[in-house]
Amino acid sequence: MLFNSIDFIVFLLIVFTLFWVIPTKLGMVKNLLLLVSSYIFYGWWDWRFCILIVFSSLVDFTVGLLLKQSEEERKRKFFLFISLAINLGLLFTYKYFDFFIAEANTLLGKIGMETSMSSLGLILPVGISFYTFQSLSYSIDVYRKKIEPSRNIIQFLTYVSFFPQLVAGPIERAKSLLPQFETHSKFNYSLAVSGIYQMIWGFFKKIVIADNCAILANEIFNQSSYGQTDGLVLVLGALLFAFQIYGDFSGYSDIAIGTAKLFGIKLMKNFDFPYFARDIAEFWRKWHVSLSTWFKDYVYFPLGGSRGGKLFTLRNVFAIFLVSGFWHGANWTYIVWGLFHASLYIPLYIFNLNRVNTGLVSEGALFPKIKDLLLIILNFLLVCLAWIFFRAATISKAWDYILSMFANLAQTGSDFIFDNSLTLKIILVMVIFLLVTEWINRSKEHGMAYDKSWKKKVSSYLALALIFFYGKFDYQEFIYFQF
Repeated sequence: MLFNSIDFIVFLLIVFTLFWVIPTKLGMVKNLLLLVSSYIFYGWWDWRFCILIVFSSLVDFTVGLLLKQSEEERKRKFFLFISLAINLGLLFTYKYFDFFIAEANTLLGKIGMETSMSSLGLILPVGISFYTFQSLSYSIDVYRKKIEPSRNIIQFLTYVSFFPQLVAGPIERAKSLLPQFETHSKFNYSLAVSGIYQMIWGFFKKIVIADNCAILANEIFNQSSYGQTDGLVLVLGALLFAFQIYGDFSGYSDIAIGTAKLFGIKLMKNFDFPYFARDIAEFWRKWHVSLSTWFKDYVYFPLGGSRGGKLFTLRNVFAIFLVSGFWHGANWTYIVWGLFHASLYIPLYIFNLNRVNTGLVSEGALFPKIKDLLLIILNFLLVCLAWIFFRAATISKAWDYILSMFANLAQTGSDFIFDNSLTLKIILVMVIFLLVTEWINRSKEHGMAYDKSWKKKVSSYLALALIFFYGKFDYQEFIYFQF
């Protein structure tokens, strides 16, 4: 079920009404409602997906109890291994198996060896990378004795499958989210209103910014060859995709977090205005926060973190970017995208510059300081360059795009820009509204979290007007559903 659909709006109204009709003291019934609703929400794509998430959840629930009962370290490691093997095994099978088979066939073919290895052709379950990591973090935290295992199967299944953040995050930790299903508080009006404003902002970013940018970005990127395309048009394509993916993914997160607030549930902040970052290290502290912190806690630190020398730490940093790229999908383009970011981050670490920009950008100032503005623009352009690898179908297509972009910069791009001048003007106005609104609220939780209600109302009215007049109500899927 898509957030940007009438089905979801009707579904949400029904679940919201039923949830608050149930008395607060009947917390188990509330959880059961959320659980059933989450499976309906997830099964809307394909009911078979529910079988997989239930199986994965039951494995980790059982592993948690076994870890609690056993004090022998050898047994505890074995139980954790079961969780890791099953969860990562399922993720590998559905997401990466066909990729490796295809690559193996290609490699063997190049050296003259015939092979009959065939792919499985499995449908990738929506959001499997997200809920697998969320469920895995529970098992790992129980093993580390950071949390007590849940003994309530309904609460645990609800924690794994909670529908607002099920298919594209934020990737929550059991320590934060699971206790919220143990005790439900009374209806919090201010929290619900905050959630509605955040949802409006999320819908604006998705169906106005992302889906409008996608029209032209797809037209530019989907060409068979870029050699004859004007450089300015290719630059425009990269910029449009940058705002498309930001509006798409951060828009989903805002809708998810806002929806959870309607049920009195607080989810973690997943985007902290990343396009205002002054270097790539700051960008990664602000983009997809739940994933980057997951990798830090469950990959970087277990590898040794920064406890060794610089060479040792650089190895761990490199591994994080490599894994992050591979997490996004079975394509070498994502690997290159991750390594590109690593090449930008590593010099900052070597020269101890990776923690320079940690405070609020241009704090206390209405306009960005000149130095901050220049750093923001430079970092944004580098991020846009990396997005080309992320968007391209193959590495060769990405290189063709980049080389043609620089080689053809002298060309004007006037035909394409003239033919789409009205659309571009509309997109420009909407992007300016996005950037100005988020700049003003860069110290807040989200782009429409003004302190003064009249500012919030004015912005929400403008956002709703833009949604009504320029929103794309054609049920475009979110980009990160494929991950």
